[in-house]
Amino acid sequence: MNNISTVAILGAGTMGANIALNLAAHGAEVRLTDIDAAQLERGLSTIRRNADSLCEHGLLDRDADEVVARVACLPALEEAIAEVDLVIEAVPEVIKIKECLFRRLEQATGSDVILASNTSTFVPSRLCAAFDHACTARRFVVMHYWNPAHLMPLVEVVPHETTDPRVLDKVRALLDRCGKQPVILRKEVPGFVGNRLAFALQREAMWMVAEGVASPDDIDTVARAGFGRRIPVTGIFGTADLGGLDVYRAICDQLFPSLCNDREAPDTLRRLVESGRLGMKTGEGWREYSDREIKVWQRRLADNLVHFAQNDGR
Repeated sequence: MNNISTVAILGAGTMGANIALNLAAHGAEVRLTDIDAAQLERGLSTIRRNADSLCEHGLLDRDADEVVARVACLPALEEAIAEVDLVIEAVPEVIKIKECLFRRLEQATGSDVILASNTSTFVPSRLCAAFDHACTARRFVVMHYWNPAHLMPLVEVVPHETTDPRVLDKVRALLDRCGKQPVILRKEVPGFVGNRLAFALQREAMWMVAEGVASPDDIDTVARAGFGRRIPVTGIFGTADLGGLDVYRAICDQLFPSLCNDREAPDTLRRLVESGRLGMKTGEGWREYSDREIKVWQRRLADNLVHFAQNDGR
């Protein structure tokens, strides 16, 4: 199994385009494809815009034109996956679409081609059920990038129980080469690590809003001005060690019985969705946003991610 140098990305949306950019920026030859020709053009525009931004902030080791030139936009799937080392699926989170695609990939790729999914929802065993041959699962792995994929360093790598260890070695080496921080899970679990932690926090925050404990604005202030300041430095377990595990044990015994343990989305969230308040995409969610405020939030996030990337040397 050779080193990974040529990668096909299936799906030219925000995730697919920015994964392609990250790979191309670190020397890989990338083939980007999408069933929608207009989306393929938008994907290339995203790559160009973000490559220019990386260059502007000193985060590219090569010229932006050279990076963009490493991405070939190919409308035909068969052409995109021909003679590649790795295929990364980045299509919508619809299981039937993914199953159909992986069935095609099983038939159309050689036994030495690594197959990967950027899913944030489906565990590897669920996706591997689409394969007709058990041996295909040995070359399959989840590579869960975080959005925006060209700036977020984390990639969660989730193997199937039969994934060939050499696949993990090759994927880790590629991600290291691309300036990522890969975390290889020891076993699959729904949501992987990041989303389980993030949505445990979301569940508790939404419960406190529903119970009238605090407003969304106040809860966000607590997160940003409190523990959110420490986590980038010490993480979760480092924070506990810093505070003292005897203290944490006492807090766990006192607090855990009163934490929210809802088994489904809360009514407050359901009502927002049913009323069309979907967040910044509609201008209303937990709070209201003007067009100007949305742009400010987006710029603030981008600037902070660039700042982290500059200080991490990525």
